[in-house]
Amino acid sequence: MTRAARTPSASNRLGLDYRAEAERLGPPVTPIIDAHAHINGRDSARVYEEARRAYGVVHVFSQTLPSNAEAVRSVLGESVSFVAVPDYTAPDRLRAHREGFLDDIRMWHGLGARMVKFWCAPRGRDYGREVGDETLMLLDNPWRRKQMDLAASLGMSFMVHIADPDTWFRTKYRDASRYGTKHEQYEPLERLGEEYRNIPWLLAHMGGSPEDLGFLAGLLERHPNFIIDTSATKWMVRELSKHPRGALLEFLQQFRGRVLFGSDIVTHDAHLSDDPGPRGMGEQARNEQEAFDLYASRYWAYRTMLETSYEGESPIADPDLAMVEPDRFDAMSAPVLRGFALPPEELRVLYREACEGTLTAWYARG
Repeated sequence: MTRAARTPSASNRLGLDYRAEAERLGPPVTPIIDAHAHINGRDSARVYEEARRAYGVVHVFSQTLPSNAEAVRSVLGESVSFVAVPDYTAPDRLRAHREGFLDDIRMWHGLGARMVKFWCAPRGRDYGREVGDETLMLLDNPWRRKQMDLAASLGMSFMVHIADPDTWFRTKYRDASRYGTKHEQYEPLERLGEEYRNIPWLLAHMGGSPEDLGFLAGLLERHPNFIIDTSATKWMVRELSKHPRGALLEFLQQFRGRVLFGSDIVTHDAHLSDDPGPRGMGEQARNEQEAFDLYASRYWAYRTMLETSYEGESPIADPDLAMVEPDRFDAMSAPVLRGFALPPEELRVLYREACEGTLTAWYARG
């Protein structure tokens, strides 16, 4: 590994030179399509463009805030496809996730979006309570159903964030009477997946269950319209690295063409200054070099885990470790990253062909 003289950070604990690391890895076996990212900000999009090109990513499906769409497209051009999301910055949050999202879905459709994102994490119950409707972010909320019906009428597919890491259910979500169990998160998904069976559903973050490939396999077997992506780098590195190589390879082969590459990279112009920005976004990076490391670290981690036989600490800090075992870990601790050295034919499908056969094809329908 190539190291640079840098102060360790949460995105670069090992002091890697991510530009030199990209050259060391070389081009991927096929140009990569990133099916899951959040690109916002004109200036940070330029930094992201450098990072993604260095690691062989040529197209991205982005959940961009409505107010950022024009700026992001001015930088990335036709190499970005938008995914419809509500306006999380709107002052009237209740309206933004009800009738406001209906308006935004129509707007996004006009910008070429052919997929709608529904965020249904258990902590959405807290968000809903804050704005006066605890059920607001549930997948089967009546307003969500109206949004699904509108999206379906426009020929749009669905993306859903349905569950969070097991580590969170052991800590943040210990009160099952408030948040439900992890398996209970999937009940409305399965009902609605059957009801909208003619529409592709992209389940983010390995369907919310990278810890349990058997459960995930059952979900995909029951619902042929479900596909998944690999997004959420820290989560995937921690949990996928625990699986034997043979188990992960068997899973990818069983569901070849239904597992898409995704990073979950989030860019924001607050990463380029000392301004903390909304929700403390600016604390992740404070200048262009730190922003580059933040974005490039995610692609480095995925390509190293999927393509090589590396075994060692991840360069990305994972606070979930300290959340579960505070006596053993701190905020800068990281899990083992175990490389799977996947065969080139599997990498081609994961990196590109799976997305071309699903999302890209759906977007091409017009």
